Amino acid sequence: SLLVCPIPAPGHRVPLLPKAPHLSRSPFPHSDVTFVVGREQQKVFAHRCVLACRCQAFRGMLSQGLVGSEDSPGSIPPQGPFVLGNVQPEVFLAVIEFLYTNSVTLNSHIALEVLTSSVEYGLQDLCKLCVKFIKDTLSVEQVCEALQAAVTYGLADLQQHCLAFIEGCTAAVVRTQGFHELSDAVLAWVLRSNRLGVDELDLVQAVREWAHVSSAVLERPVPEVAALPVQELRLPLLAPSELATLESHNQQDLLIPVENIAAAWRAHALRKGSGVPSRLCRPRRGTRPRDHHRHLDPHAK
Repeated sequence: SLLVCPIPAPGHRVPLLPKAPHLSRSPFPHSDVTFVVGREQQKVFAHRCVLACRCQAFRGMLSQGLVGSEDSPGSIPPQGPFVLGNVQPEVFLAVIEFLYTNSVTLNSHIALEVLTSSVEYGLQDLCKLCVKFIKDTLSVEQVCEALQAAVTYGLADLQQHCLAFIEGCTAAVVRTQGFHELSDAVLAWVLRSNRLGVDELDLVQAVREWAHVSSAVLERPVPEVAALPVQELRLPLLAPSELATLESHNQQDLLIPVENIAAAWRAHALRKGSGVPSRLCRPRRGTRPRDHHRHLDPHAK
């Protein structure tokens, strides 16, 4: 016999059972599989037929043993327990809730991890629900982490939404821990935006702080970790006095290649952006006006 499960639009609650599984020391009524979840080793009881019907990943897990689990494949009896030590119980329960009800209860503490699980388990509808929740509840503290996840999982719509949020409150975002934890490629992508709401001098300082954090975490030199993002800093926008101060500070950590600073000085000397990529001479939305900008950008007033 085949159990057919209704699949309506994601978020439309269609419970397959009176309620979804829960953390309990006693088995859920008629449950026939057990998971031991998280460092807390919380037990979650569920029904094999529901999980297998709703999710191909669980189907393979339950029929062949858990690939990548702490037990070897084939060594786990049909009823488990399946050990998931690297997943938070609350996150796993959100996935199970979706499989049982076609909806999910999220909060800002677990939404990104549930998104990760939705990708790992191939649950596209759950992924859509997570993306909607993240977009609706985006905050200064979480936007960079959400952006990193969007890039990692190829979620272009969420990626653009996060960038627009960052553009709207750049000065606050660059001071967050999430900003300091961005990958070099994602930071470089953000720095290509013309609509960042902060002055270039402040961006240089933000990138310097990011580079020192990344250098400490990755145990690599500052110039090496920052090689990609610094190419997006628009040094010709800085006034001569600011550029001179930057050049002096740069001798301490070599954040910016000497040739980049030399190109900015050349742009000042020639009173135009000669030899500098045109994007590096274009003021951003938050760039403070300086007298020499009219020589760099033909659109500047």
